[in-house]
Amino acid sequence: MLQIYLLVAARVAASDGGSSSSSSFKFGFYDESCPDAEKIVTSVVQAHFRSNPGIAPGVLRMHFHDCFVEGCDGSVLLDPTTSNPNPEKTAFPNLSLRGFEVIDEAKRKLEAACPGIVSCADILAFAARDSVQVTSGPCYQVKSGRRDGRVSLASEALTNIPRPQFDASDLIQSFAAKGLSVEDMVTLSGAHTIGRSHCSNCAPIRTNDIDASFAKSVSEVCPTASVNNTVFLDGNSPNYFDNSYFKNLPAKKGLLVSDESLSLDSRTSNLVLNNANDADTWKKEFVTAIMKMGTIDLKLAGNSDGSEIRKSCRQINPQS
Repeated sequence: MLQIYLLVAARVAASDGGSSSSSSFKFGFYDESCPDAEKIVTSVVQAHFRSNPGIAPGVLRMHFHDCFVEGCDGSVLLDPTTSNPNPEKTAFPNLSLRGFEVIDEAKRKLEAACPGIVSCADILAFAARDSVQVTSGPCYQVKSGRRDGRVSLASEALTNIPRPQFDASDLIQSFAAKGLSVEDMVTLSGAHTIGRSHCSNCAPIRTNDIDASFAKSVSEVCPTASVNNTVFLDGNSPNYFDNSYFKNLPAKKGLLVSDESLSLDSRTSNLVLNNANDADTWKKEFVTAIMKMGTIDLKLAGNSDGSEIRKSCRQINPQS
């Protein structure tokens, strides 16, 4: 684990000249203002994971959905209000998000320790990192200094979040719109090595380009799309952050259309095979890719973007 972290840290340092591109976004941003910030988030994630391992993929997915809409600004956390009845979390792709209670608890503890200092956006980024680590994934640091956005619209979530029914071309286009490469997209798709999907995303199971025995097993759980059941995205090791997901795809055992399409498209199939054959390299690349994803449309101190540090992650601060 240490070797993976050191290699990735060296790569990130080399890419930005060995220092943060902004003093308001860096490793250890809270070292002086709230030195226990990351430890507090980690302890909350670990406690919830011990009682419910499904929290880890839920929080990791939430971070992804947050970053793809309005950037990584905690906008996915906002509840409906009379002035904004349809925020991001009410959009169909976000109705199955889980783990909000983890972010809420971490925020309460951080407000008690150092009020008004740590953003909800950073809490979510830390919690996603911790969710990778508690499932035996790579250890890595997260740059912080993000501020919380005040805009959250369900319509933007519908437009920006990739769908389970997307093919490789759709996925490439969706990720490119966020500044992420084909390699980044395939690498980040490996997060499907943990977690579940609802039957509405995978049933009725495809009959073409799918392993017959796998299709049968899924159909037994999901005979129709309306059945309110869930299926592991990676049935081999669903609670471990490994490269089993990539091994499933060439074997025609990808649960979602978006999964299976990666092994069928010439632009992505070799990347799938590389990740299936080399778990260590995939994990290093995953760290690089998720750190890159975490910089989408940053809201930072000093920017004229109306951002803030929320007192509650579920609502914007009252305006004076």
